[in-house]
Amino acid sequence: MDKNTILAIVLSVLVITVGMTIQTTFFTPTPSAEVVSESVQPKTTDTLAALEPAKSSLVSSNLAWGSQLPGSLVAVGQKGSSAPFTFSTDYFLIEFNPNGAGIQSFKLKEHLDNGQPVELLFRSESSNDAFLLYAGNNKTTPIDANFRYQISGNKVIFTQDFALLGDDGVSTGAAFTLTKTYTFGNEDYLFQIDVATRNSENKAVPLSFENFAYTLAFEPQIGPSFTSLDNNYNYRRFYVKEDGSTKKNQIKMSNGAYTTTKPLSWVGLVGKYFSLIAIPDATNYTVSLNEDTDAGLPMQSSIFLSRPAIKSASQNDTFRFYAGPQLKGDMAIYNDASQNSFGVANLQLEAALDSSSWLGWLETILKTILNLLYRFIPNYGIGIIILTFLLKLVLYPISKKGMESTAKMASLSPKMQEIKEKYPDNPTKQNEEMATLYKKEKINPMGGCLPMLLQFPILIAFYGLLNKHFELRGAMFIPGWIPDLSRPDTVFTFPFNLPFLGNELHLLPIIYTVSMIYSMKITQNASTAGSQQSMMKFMTYGMPLMFFFVLYSAPSGLILYWSVMNALSIFQQLYTNKKKEREAKENEAVNVQQFPGPKGKKRT
Repeated sequence: MDKNTILAIVLSVLVITVGMTIQTTFFTPTPSAEVVSESVQPKTTDTLAALEPAKSSLVSSNLAWGSQLPGSLVAVGQKGSSAPFTFSTDYFLIEFNPNGAGIQSFKLKEHLDNGQPVELLFRSESSNDAFLLYAGNNKTTPIDANFRYQISGNKVIFTQDFALLGDDGVSTGAAFTLTKTYTFGNEDYLFQIDVATRNSENKAVPLSFENFAYTLAFEPQIGPSFTSLDNNYNYRRFYVKEDGSTKKNQIKMSNGAYTTTKPLSWVGLVGKYFSLIAIPDATNYTVSLNEDTDAGLPMQSSIFLSRPAIKSASQNDTFRFYAGPQLKGDMAIYNDASQNSFGVANLQLEAALDSSSWLGWLETILKTILNLLYRFIPNYGIGIIILTFLLKLVLYPISKKGMESTAKMASLSPKMQEIKEKYPDNPTKQNEEMATLYKKEKINPMGGCLPMLLQFPILIAFYGLLNKHFELRGAMFIPGWIPDLSRPDTVFTFPFNLPFLGNELHLLPIIYTVSMIYSMKITQNASTAGSQQSMMKFMTYGMPLMFFFVLYSAPSGLILYWSVMNALSIFQQLYTNKKKEREAKENEAVNVQQFPGPKGKKRT
């Protein structure tokens, strides 16, 4: 490694930053917008769940603006169960709560956290369940009535009757039935929620508050759980795809909220590895998105779908949700009706994937090689090390040329210093003499830097790959030290927070920083002197410390790559230094033989 290499590393930080900004702003995927087709319901055999004894008395509900208030809704008739129960499919392990007919745990069987199915619903003890209903467009007080339920094959059906309270606190008018049905596919991550309302009289369902019937909500957050978000190594982002649009749009919140009445193909809450995507039917819903840090979680992110007032005696609304991994293979099957359980097509859910776009092809190549290595050695940590060796081998001719160019530049230091001393007050003349010197010695002053610039696409692509490669999630490298290459390696947790670092001690960033400082020092010793020493001292310690803080919370797989690349660069620089020392000794020996000292003695 040499001084131009150091300059190249600084430039790489800028290139990565600018590249990722350009990627996010200008190169998002552009899927086409299509109409969602109707679902195909499989035939199943009903299995009635056990119900509590029937009661005819009123059951208070907070479906509207508080129980027992005129105009509020109350549950009537047979009371449902209050005990949560577990429902399992090939892909999901779900804990339903009849109180509100919501979901309080949603686990993915095929993906593990510490050997257990990953929890896709991140909530605190005080958080609301997912997929609750609210009256009208209210978003603060969800329904809390106990629903009756039955399990029918791949369906879970919740039912409850409601009526309006009159001024005397007694229900008025006929009751209407609210049914919420969850339908799950066979071998995919899509599921469906049908909200059906039916009035006992031939009148419009009395469910209208400020021109809205109800709001279906997903809250509070998608998992896995986290302590903080940095919008790079871990994030939660809202994307929407409008009907007729050819691309997705990332939503920027205003005071933690966003609302749109535009027809949407889908709206997604997307994390680094998993996503929850809501696909409403053709009804003109009002979509509201909320972020909140005051709900017992580091960040609560919610999706609210508010339905316009119902003007008929019966109505059925269909919502579909994708709840699964950020993998193209699991998302693209909803573009072809023959490949999924619901017979839907052209959803373009893969548009929710985050990609490097202009370097996506290079990421794909590196990912293919890494997965191929994993087949032979089932350890992604070893695969990263081997792939780093292969990359270094491929880049060796370029880096060698850069070192040779830098060595030539270093040999001209005395002559360059003479020019500066000869024309101390004439920068223009200095530049002219320098250019003449470069031309005479056939040296390109950018020769040491340009080869490094050619490596940036590979470095950026590898950065993007290791930062979000799904298979690295939960991949163990060294038991007890690096159990998950997608997360920082934590060797100790402090009972207090350190400035800029938090309360976790990560060892790999320290190893990386020490190796970088050592690499800088041997580069400095090899090719710098005089006035360059002060600058090199800053570069030797300042830049590694900067990288230390920037990469401290980076995934361990990414730091492993940079550390191994650093180690290889150190060996290459040590080899180059020894080679230069050997050549210098050989040249000195030749000079002694050709020009002996006085009285026939050789010069030493």
